[in-house]
Amino acid sequence: MGKKRIIQQSEEELLKEREKVETKVKKEAKETLKKVKEGKICILSSYNNTIITLTDLEGNVLGWASAGSIGFKGTKKATPFAASKVAEAITQIVQKIGIEKIEVLVKGIGSGRESAIRSLAARGLKIVSIKDTTPVPHNGCRQPKVRRV
Repeated sequence: MGKKRIIQQSEEELLKEREKVETKVKKEAKETLKKVKEGKICILSSYNNTIITLTDLEGNVLGWASAGSIGFKGTKKATPFAASKVAEAITQIVQKIGIEKIEVLVKGIGSGRESAIRSLAARGLKIVSIKDTTPVPHNGCRQPKVRRV
């Protein structure tokens, strides 16, 4: 076996291929965004942060925002004020896409749950339903083994 020759593409060829791929991706993204008229907003509110995700009815993510991505740091991320600011950011994405009806799914036990929902409603979104999907333990932890003396 001789030496293996690697064909190297010039920068111009690489840029042309990249442009082709980007235009395909942009076309597909625009087509999916135009079709969406209803969506789901999932609010995950923990003790440390509030994350809001916008999806279509099938669960494909269209946009997201969190208190950390907006610029809050440390314990300020878990405040109701931060959650309302995150909800404002999501409503801008919703209006840009053109979604009309929204289902809200709330998960977690943080302080930003209610303020995020109130902020979504105050921004003029038509909320169809609000559902709490917080996991609840049904049988607890496993019991410790019996002590043998």
